[in-house]
Amino acid sequence: MRRVRHVVILAGGSGTRLWPASRRARPKQLLPIAPGGETLLGAAVRRATAVAGGRIAIVTAAELAEATRAIAPGVEILAEPVGRNTAPAIGLAAATIAARDPDAVLAILPADQHVTDEAGLQRVLERALAAVEERDAIGTIGITPTRAETGFGYLEVASAVPETVVEVLRFAEKPDRELAERYVASGRYLWNAGMFFASARRILAELDAHAPGIGRAVREIAAGTARIEDVYPAVPSISFDHAVMERVTHLVTVPAAVGWDDVGSWSALPALLGADEAGNTTSGAAIVHRGTGNIVSSDGDTLIAAVGVDDLVIVQSGDAILVVRREAAQDVREVVEILSRRGLTRYL
Repeated sequence: MRRVRHVVILAGGSGTRLWPASRRARPKQLLPIAPGGETLLGAAVRRATAVAGGRIAIVTAAELAEATRAIAPGVEILAEPVGRNTAPAIGLAAATIAARDPDAVLAILPADQHVTDEAGLQRVLERALAAVEERDAIGTIGITPTRAETGFGYLEVASAVPETVVEVLRFAEKPDRELAERYVASGRYLWNAGMFFASARRILAELDAHAPGIGRAVREIAAGTARIEDVYPAVPSISFDHAVMERVTHLVTVPAAVGWDDVGSWSALPALLGADEAGNTTSGAAIVHRGTGNIVSSDGDTLIAAVGVDDLVIVQSGDAILVVRREAAQDVREVVEILSRRGLTRYL
């Protein structure tokens, strides 16, 4: 008998690579940058509803809980007092849901992804959930690469036929450009999309085995024997990939070609909004003349006119302007770090 399915949406990220539009009080998942002005979080909740009806939980930062509820009214919010990366966040959700539904199966999805083929995504989500229910495995979705991307981790597989269930041979860290090109050319590597599937019981068991401090803390929180404010700040800050996924012995994935992209930096904007015949993507009061491959965005009345330049990202948002070469879009987070070190928190 099919177990009850739940969706957990991870929405606690700060989105520093999308600065200056993404700020502490309004990170990228709350921005209306998806097609039609939909927020990334709103799109994630809409897709989750098709998987699990109303059985959805969002893990986010405590200071973002109110803004998150405004976008997703009626959805359960699990508020972290401090950010501790994805392993504690997933553990908190698994323990909370398992406390009331010990046989629950979870689809854990990021709040910041964009998908053009939503029907295809629903098919592969269903395939992944069915696989972990049948095999008691942990599953993922592996995205068929469309470019040699250095900003993603990769999954090595023996076969990358879309919408089939295959074993994951190993996780590969974010590669440099040359290695990424070899990965894509081989046809044996998929992008790690940060989507995970497993029973709540299995997730907790893996945390107990590989990150016992996290497993113990989230169980205490869910049982009500410890306050989240007291124990959560002390748990290790570690990703679910490093804490669990790289250590499990039975891991499956479903290769998917569904027009997926991680909205992790400004270089993802063309995937959301498209580009003109010169490869330029503009948003708001922005024009490009005699230039190619630019991404230009203004969120106010300030007009940006880019003339005779190529492959730049130019963004005006609020009280800040960003100019960076498109190939260095991943480095925008370094600006946020500099502003923080210099005490210029009003720009964060």
